[in-house]
Amino acid sequence: MTTAVVRVLGDLAHEAAHARSGACCGCPPPTVLADRADGTVVRCGPVVAKAHAPGTDAAALSARLGLAADPGLAGILLAPLPVRPPAGQAGYGTASPYLTELHGRPVTLWPYGEPVDPGDPDEAPWEEAAALLARLHRVRPAPGAPGIPEAPPPMRGPAKAALAVARMRAARPGDPATAPVLAAWRGLPPWMRDEAPAAAPRVHTLCHGDLHLGQLVRHPEPHGPWLLIDVDDAGPGAPAWDLARPAAWYAAGLLPPEVWFRFLGAYRAAGGPAVRADGDPWPELDLAARALTVQTAALALAKSAAEYRVPDEVEQAMIDACARIAALPPELAAEHSS
Repeated sequence: MTTAVVRVLGDLAHEAAHARSGACCGCPPPTVLADRADGTVVRCGPVVAKAHAPGTDAAALSARLGLAADPGLAGILLAPLPVRPPAGQAGYGTASPYLTELHGRPVTLWPYGEPVDPGDPDEAPWEEAAALLARLHRVRPAPGAPGIPEAPPPMRGPAKAALAVARMRAARPGDPATAPVLAAWRGLPPWMRDEAPAAAPRVHTLCHGDLHLGQLVRHPEPHGPWLLIDVDDAGPGAPAWDLARPAAWYAAGLLPPEVWFRFLGAYRAAGGPAVRADGDPWPELDLAARALTVQTAALALAKSAAEYRVPDEVEQAMIDACARIAALPPELAAEHSS
């Protein structure tokens, strides 16, 4: 993203920070927290401004912001802040008071929250993440907050998996290294490849759509409760998808068994509906975990190609897991495809 856009994001966050505190300015310069293809995030004091990915569906994002702002989801999702368009620019034309436009991209404002410390894996909030998911999954899909009447669109998990595979194909056209990932991809049912509408799941509820530890913050920082952030992919769907990434890591040997069982146990203890209350969870999780394995491996191959390197050890573990999935007998590969 250009320096000019980052500066305007910083200005938006700075203005919102002073509107909240009313204090005289003693702010340090705005800080870029993330600058990726899927979003740029700039912080000024207690406020962050996010420019969402190019091509984002503004109406769908508006409805998802309504979910995050809904008082019924307080304590689960971090709520957005109202945003005023920059001087000389119109808003996005949606019903959302939480959405404006900057250089053709949707922009939102959020309170700053303390993220998970990647340097302290022993303190990673796996149980807290599981409990938040369980609470979210017990919410039945409903319209957004007052003044935002749109019902949320479906959870975007399968669409993100399909985008990851497309990115891999573009980065490595004809590369035999992609063969195990594509073979595992072809073994998934069409709805998980975003090629058909999803069949009615056993449980259909509100989902986050892209759960990982980077999607949690403490607010108020630094010692407030953990909350889920980033609703860009949220919506009604099969809640197993939200458990699929840690399940895939566990199956690939990247998440220690004790951590996986702590996470799963906390989810069950909080009444999460994605899996049965006890016993083997894999009948519910298997296909979604395969899909997230493919997504992770595809992104690993795309990223390593862009950086002119071979996949690292963790990335290769997910690629190897795709090879094991692709080698499953057809009767096992299709066991839970309906």
